Amino acid sequence: MYIKFLRNILLVLVSTSHAWAQEPNSCANLANFKAENVEITKAAPVAAGTTEAIPWIQTRSAPLPAYCRVEGVMNRRTGVDGQEFGITFTLAMPDKWNGDFLMQGGGGSNGVVIPPLGLNAAGNMPALMRGFAVVSTDSGHQSRHPGFDFSFRRDQQAYLDFAYLGNAEVAALAKRLIVQHYGKPAAFSYFSGCSTGGREGMILSQRYPTVFNGIISGDPAMRTGLSNLAIGRWIPIAFNQIAPKDANGKPIIEQAITDDDRKLIKDALMKRCDDEDGLADGLISDPLACDFDPEMLACKGKKNDSCLAPEKAAAIKKALAGPKTSTGTQVYAGFLYDTGITNGPPLRGLLSPGPGIFGPATMDMSMDVDKEALADVQPLVDSMSTNLTTFSAHGGKLIFYHGDSDPWFSPLDTFDYYKDMAAANGSLDAVLKWSQFYFVPGMSHCGGGQALDQFDLLGAIVTWVEKGTAPTSVIATGKAFPGRTRPLCPYPKRAQYKGSGNPEDANSFECR
Repeated sequence: MYIKFLRNILLVLVSTSHAWAQEPNSCANLANFKAENVEITKAAPVAAGTTEAIPWIQTRSAPLPAYCRVEGVMNRRTGVDGQEFGITFTLAMPDKWNGDFLMQGGGGSNGVVIPPLGLNAAGNMPALMRGFAVVSTDSGHQSRHPGFDFSFRRDQQAYLDFAYLGNAEVAALAKRLIVQHYGKPAAFSYFSGCSTGGREGMILSQRYPTVFNGIISGDPAMRTGLSNLAIGRWIPIAFNQIAPKDANGKPIIEQAITDDDRKLIKDALMKRCDDEDGLADGLISDPLACDFDPEMLACKGKKNDSCLAPEKAAAIKKALAGPKTSTGTQVYAGFLYDTGITNGPPLRGLLSPGPGIFGPATMDMSMDVDKEALADVQPLVDSMSTNLTTFSAHGGKLIFYHGDSDPWFSPLDTFDYYKDMAAANGSLDAVLKWSQFYFVPGMSHCGGGQALDQFDLLGAIVTWVEKGTAPTSVIATGKAFPGRTRPLCPYPKRAQYKGSGNPEDANSFECR
């Protein structure tokens, strides 16, 4: 998940960038920076070799290069119920600046300023260590329970800041501070985020199309109301209907699918789809071609260990197909059959139902999809606009990636958006000149799982923006498969084993 993704990157020791920059103005002088509704609360140099504590996880960053750290608050005010609001930010400007600016996206409900390192989709070299000036923000509120505290939505301005305003305002301010510090503007501006950060990237391409030259959007929380309808209502209710009942007649959802069921399903799934890339290696490289159907495992006669009870097979098929209205209209995309669907806690796979991060499992046995879907559309935060003609015309590049085993946000929902966006902007061939989509086999939400979840899309998009060379593939690695490398291929291509060569080496594969 997102936290594990951060941990995996931060534990890697990396060297600092050898980028150049003109001698910057005194960092401390930025404490005197004046702008309307802006308070600079700290401006101080940070020595090379320091580390940064990361919220939510018990680890610290690798040693950092020398940089100027500026902290502040925009638009401080008192809002609903007397609560204090303001858009808090931290900007890191390295002494050895590469001339570029990166804004990193948030996660969950935001409400905390994650250290401005630029970790997302950066492989083993975070942006700050490459010489980027990096900014981070809480998007306009402080969470009482960092990660998933959405109580701020009672305040209209706080909700607007979270939905789309906060990032644009912080980006504009960060660019001014960069000019003040270095004496010249950033040559190119980038945004990179996953989950909520992925949604933020989409929003910026749609509502502020000239602010960033390159945007990376990972596992975007692009329709949280409807994704929550799917994973918090539709899927659990399907499993409640087959779960054993307690003494009070309530479903025991954790027992709806047993460990034996999960093993049977995963073994059959891998047998069906693993070797379609020419190699049985524990990864499903072409998820769209995987035609696994749980009803293939339904018992034809008496139940035994080699088959599923027919009602279980039907429930699994219904659950992963996604919620539909009474007339059969799909209101949220289905999910992929991938290696992570049988994962257990802490981030449960779709076939490991039970209490989750959003609270206890529902006890409901039915739902009114038509009514609930209508209520779960959230126009302020849903990032569904497909007209990106201004973004593309000014040279913007947009890369999407999504973990195939993401149990929160369906990769097929992001992929559906990508196809709709391609259709709205000429054609897939036309859009491939400025946007790409990557499926990441086995990866859970923003990282983790039986996956190769470390890859450098940041370097790829910089080369695309600044040199005009589109990525043909990106090399992925991960702790789940030590010593293995694989190419991630932009849709419509997928990785295929050449038929010879070291099966652990990306050079033995090609994008077809």
